[in-house]
Amino acid sequence: MNDQTDDQPFELDAAIIDRFAAIVGEQYALRGEAEIAPYITERRGLWHGRTSLVLRPGSVEEVSRIMRLATETGTPVVPQSGNTGLVGAQVPDKSGHDIVLSLSRLNRIREIDVLSNTVTVEAGVILQTLQEAADAAGRLFPLSLAAQGSCQIGGNLSSNAGGTGVLAYGNARELCLGVEVVLPTGEVFDDLRKLKKDNTGYDLKNLFVGAEGTLGVITAAVLKLFPKPKGREVAFAGLPSSPKDALSLFTLAMDRAGASLTAFELIAKRPYDFTLKHGQGISRPLADDWPWYVLMQVSSGRSEEDGKALIEEILSAGLEQGIVGDAVVAASLAQGDAFWNFRETLPECQKPEGASIKHDISVPIAAIPEFIDKAAGVVETVCPGARVVCFGHMGDGNLHYNISRPVDWQDAAFLDLYHPMNKAVHDVVRSFHGSISAEHGIGQLKREELIATAPPTAIDLMRRVKAAIDPAGIMNPGKVI
Repeated sequence: MNDQTDDQPFELDAAIIDRFAAIVGEQYALRGEAEIAPYITERRGLWHGRTSLVLRPGSVEEVSRIMRLATETGTPVVPQSGNTGLVGAQVPDKSGHDIVLSLSRLNRIREIDVLSNTVTVEAGVILQTLQEAADAAGRLFPLSLAAQGSCQIGGNLSSNAGGTGVLAYGNARELCLGVEVVLPTGEVFDDLRKLKKDNTGYDLKNLFVGAEGTLGVITAAVLKLFPKPKGREVAFAGLPSSPKDALSLFTLAMDRAGASLTAFELIAKRPYDFTLKHGQGISRPLADDWPWYVLMQVSSGRSEEDGKALIEEILSAGLEQGIVGDAVVAASLAQGDAFWNFRETLPECQKPEGASIKHDISVPIAAIPEFIDKAAGVVETVCPGARVVCFGHMGDGNLHYNISRPVDWQDAAFLDLYHPMNKAVHDVVRSFHGSISAEHGIGQLKREELIATAPPTAIDLMRRVKAAIDPAGIMNPGKVI
């Protein structure tokens, strides 16, 4: 179905377009080239698709009618939330066969239940809006991403988003208690329950969370809330030697803080320097330079004083053991936010250094130092002089292991090495029984590699599930499997 080329553009039948448009109304059926443009290109410009129509339904009933018509006419549908994904799952292919289904108008917070510590929210709600609503209700919604000002809950769930809070609170799947999903047939699977314990058969919601829109359209969800910490302490530490120091500090912090350790981010010197060089309004966290850095957060349910005492105890012990060279604890909420802004700015500050090849990987936490050492060797073998830009969520084993081109290379020549570099790094990941996609998903970017390298039984089972729920093959074709 999706074998059209750039030279053979395909236009949906005008009568079919009119039938889809009638469901949402002309105002919310986008057909013009300028209107459609933001929906068919992902934000890094790596994927550009085609479509004749973007639909913006305003209700679950409209989504249901769209999906029934899509199944009837064999029209592929690409669900899209905030269009912030990094693997191309949310954009149509270049065939022109697909229509885009934007969930942005389904943007109500239906209920905040502070007694149950839950929130029922629609797919188009922006993550930061949900965070602020929870805060106003005296609660915490802990999912935290660099794109939180524009990403939407439907996309967060469809990609099983991770971020900086996974260490303490889990990823999107672990924050989700129930979902409302429109199936390809138009049937509505209503599983919007607040139960923390439910052993009545298969856990169907988790078929859809992380499925990247290939099985159905998530329209709403019940998510967990948490009590707001009474004290949040953030520290920046410089490490004198290697990632082994970071692993030792992490072990120390877990032993002393336990569940109160709510973030532990590892940053190599190169991305640290890139951020100082290219970041806007960025302040240097530490006076001296160090080979590695850690951004650490401790959250206390008792008091600010308790949180401060705990993080100072951890850092003092680290200094005594020689695994910390220098550290500063944020003196105010504003300084703590500035430390986090430094971390969230890192990815953007790699761009001015030229072309890069990125890897979103995870390995067992104990294997991180050895992985970093081995991966550096294979990078140098593939491209001598390439610059490793390593940072990420060490507390949950997820690293963003990015490679910038050598300083004296042209972008195009470096990107010609994309596949050999990708294979070399991922081979190291697999040698540690790790994952080639820790939090960004599969989408278009890693589909072929997943199919080629995952256990055949796993691929077969996924395809059987896909065929059972989406027999017409209309849900986000060409993604994941």
